[in-house]
Amino acid sequence: MLKWLLPLALCTAAPALAQQGHENHVGASPSASKQTANPEYSRFTRDMNAGMSKMMKDMHSPGYKENPDIDFLAMMIPHHEGAVEMARLVLIHGRDPATRRLAEDIIASQTVEIEGMKRRLAALRANKEIDGADFPALGGTRGPSK
Repeated sequence: MLKWLLPLALCTAAPALAQQGHENHVGASPSASKQTANPEYSRFTRDMNAGMSKMMKDMHSPGYKENPDIDFLAMMIPHHEGAVEMARLVLIHGRDPATRRLAEDIIASQTVEIEGMKRRLAALRANKEIDGADFPALGGTRGPSK
């Protein structure tokens, strides 16, 4: 009988813990704690912090609609958009070839996922069923195959 208590406790605590982690991360600006003489790095940290702040604001701005599917998608879209922005910034400022390839893959795959999530969210909000094939396959997707 107690087997279900731990999973239930984790499910109810996880959103609060995740939010707490994001708030702590966003609030702890690397440039606030340590000044750098490198203006290029200062631009990177400024833009990265601005992107993280926008992502958090956008994730929470719709508010909860008492529908887990809609709430999940409404928060995941800006979360993925934030990842795309972070990847874009590393392409501008970063130099490591492997990190740049990873950033390119993130932009390609998450852009496709964002579009699929937007379509699904619109369908759920309209209370309309759409074919599951309309949602992109996950796992390294680089866009629609031709």
